[in-house]
Amino acid sequence: MVIDAALANGVHAAFEFSAIALGAALYRRALSEQGQGGPLDHRNFTVLAGLLLGAAIGNKAVFLVERPDVWHRLLAGEWLLPGQSIVGGLLGGLIGVELAKWLSGQTRSTGDALVLPLVAGIALGRVGCFIAGLHDDTYSLRTGLPWGVDLGDGVPRHPSPLYEIVVVLMLGSGLHANRERLAGVPGLQFKLFLTAYLLWRLVGDALKPVRDPYPLGLSGIQWVCLAALALYLPIVWRAGLRLLVKATPA
Repeated sequence: MVIDAALANGVHAAFEFSAIALGAALYRRALSEQGQGGPLDHRNFTVLAGLLLGAAIGNKAVFLVERPDVWHRLLAGEWLLPGQSIVGGLLGGLIGVELAKWLSGQTRSTGDALVLPLVAGIALGRVGCFIAGLHDDTYSLRTGLPWGVDLGDGVPRHPSPLYEIVVVLMLGSGLHANRERLAGVPGLQFKLFLTAYLLWRLVGDALKPVRDPYPLGLSGIQWVCLAALALYLPIVWRAGLRLLVKATPA
């Protein structure tokens, strides 16, 4: 496990950039396989621009919800803005894409091409989180389970980043195995992925220490997940019903 803070940050950043590069390569391949052209095609570029801008904003916005102490430092004039949130990136990216499609008059579904890149990117990025150990905010609470990991302070902890790797890989495998059936409703794969990931974070983050608790003792990210699920589940439900209707013999 990496102990030195500077080395931990460097390793973590290296895995983050590798995850982004891998996700970008897989996204380009997915577009090609779906016959949608390349990322620089004018329609795809508009969507990609909305995705990146929305993800960048959401990434930092949800981090500030999770860490209000950083927000207070910003208000005090300290403009260094460390930290980020996968949940914020996903939700911000979703909003950015939908706005970009609305502004450019596009009605096609674009999310399914992002599922595999997101699975691979999150899994690889979480390897960096695990190696960074206590220098990353993803470390977890003490556990007496035999697979508890000592991150350098002598305390056996839940390996939450490894849990998340297993969860997203299982989710990605399940969606990939059922991709032909789910293709009956374009966009359903992404909707199911996002819903499942938000549910995982709502439950899985209970294993992490809450630095700044909100009502019910939940973290800021958990409350963001709850709010997002309340708004998004009806959309997913309607998409699932459309798939059932298509699969039902006339």
